[in-house]
Amino acid sequence: MYDHMFRNALVVDGSGEEPYRANVAIFGDRIAFIGKEGITRAKNVVDASSFVLTPGFIDMHTHTDLQVLRDRDMKAKVHQGILTDVSGNCGIGVFPDSGEALHTAVEDVLGVYDSWSWKSYGDYRSLLLSDGIGINEAFLVSHTALRYAVLGPEAGREASDDEISRMCSLLDELLDAGLWGFSSGLYYSPCLFASEKELLALLGVVRRHDKLFAVHHRCEGNDVIASLGEVLSLAEKSGVRLEISHLKAIGKDNQAKVPQMLGMIEEARKRSVDVKADQYPYAYGSTSLFSLLPPHILGLSRFEQRLALSLESEREELKDEIIHPSGWDSVYEMVGPDDIRVLYLESHKECNGRTLSEIGKDKGKDALDALFDLLSEETGLAVMTDVTQSDESLRMIMKHPLVSFGTDALYSSPMPHPRSYHSTVEYLSRYVVGEHLMTLSEAIRKMTGENADKLGLKDRGYVREGYKADLVLFDPDKLEADGDYNKGFEAIMISGKPSLMNGKWYYPRAGEVL
Repeated sequence: MYDHMFRNALVVDGSGEEPYRANVAIFGDRIAFIGKEGITRAKNVVDASSFVLTPGFIDMHTHTDLQVLRDRDMKAKVHQGILTDVSGNCGIGVFPDSGEALHTAVEDVLGVYDSWSWKSYGDYRSLLLSDGIGINEAFLVSHTALRYAVLGPEAGREASDDEISRMCSLLDELLDAGLWGFSSGLYYSPCLFASEKELLALLGVVRRHDKLFAVHHRCEGNDVIASLGEVLSLAEKSGVRLEISHLKAIGKDNQAKVPQMLGMIEEARKRSVDVKADQYPYAYGSTSLFSLLPPHILGLSRFEQRLALSLESEREELKDEIIHPSGWDSVYEMVGPDDIRVLYLESHKECNGRTLSEIGKDKGKDALDALFDLLSEETGLAVMTDVTQSDESLRMIMKHPLVSFGTDALYSSPMPHPRSYHSTVEYLSRYVVGEHLMTLSEAIRKMTGENADKLGLKDRGYVREGYKADLVLFDPDKLEADGDYNKGFEAIMISGKPSLMNGKWYYPRAGEVL
């Protein structure tokens, strides 16, 4: 007897092929049967005739490295049907742990965690499994963690040959341990200080392991064409499989560059560069408020940053750098203070939800001076949202066949971006059901099978016999964001264990560290 059966479901299997009607039966943690035969012998039979059955959604780009310890049930992901996370993105990760400098460097994106009790990946993995986790986690090796492990607190500089060699050895060990690739954030300190020599050496290790290189490339704004060209060149020289993180063009004046960006990716593939990209379904993003500062300031410790910002003698020069950037993305210059909003400031909560223009006006100051005041006094979390791109560009990128789904979810602040809770609903209800931007089969492919194939997962991402029973049953027409939950989901199952069934939420913590 089967444990569960979804009777007469409309199966969208993750391949992009046309949906079909079938009974899908589960035994243990596997899909045991798919067919039209009238089987009835199951402990739990669900009439799925009014619903779509898909593989569990796979989030290609997320930042849940510490959230999975703060909320082991991973409710924010389970409640939107995401059953596998790819973490360690943007070069931001938590192992190997080298101490306070790393903790400070990642906290605006990953959040604060008071009990860093691990040193190695093995220790961290054991901690995750010690009390169970609610979804599957696939981890990338973080460039930030590598640099701090080898260069120490002075990671904001170019590495020596010996230091590069030591980083390569550490990367080799981690990939041997089963991690799925290497991630860098060339926009963020300390990764932005990596030389081409360092990057190619590290990518040589990635290529030997045939793993993925995921990258937040250096400039997504005015210099996006050159920046995209840089990472495509790195992939071509090294032979790695390249994943371009959260593909976009930032700033009103740069939206016209999107067709050229997509063309560059297509041309690279014609040259046998294995390159693809991911995207979250919102025209506005979220990251550290400190990322508005010039690179040489980001290379300083947080104490030194606050000191530099507090000196009037430094401010005019910093303003000029931000307004007239050279070789780096000044989001402030491209987006403007009207479209940059403080999401959460720990030391100035009265500013939460307000734009930099509004804060400056309240203080009777220029918006940049107001920003410098805030950051010079901030000792805790500082997170912002910013309108990065047009809806037209978002749609153009979204429907491209080489671009898959991710959330870029952050849980560092008490006031997170809605992508952290509702991305799948936004993606499907607005762009698939509402606008018919792509078929449901194509959208599910981008959310499941495509991401499984990128990583190299062998038994997830598709509705197939013998595959893990990570499944989502929902009504596309009824999907709707609802606080911390989402309406429209009928059943959610991870490794054959219900997370949602018959209107009741369960949290079986059946996730695995993949």
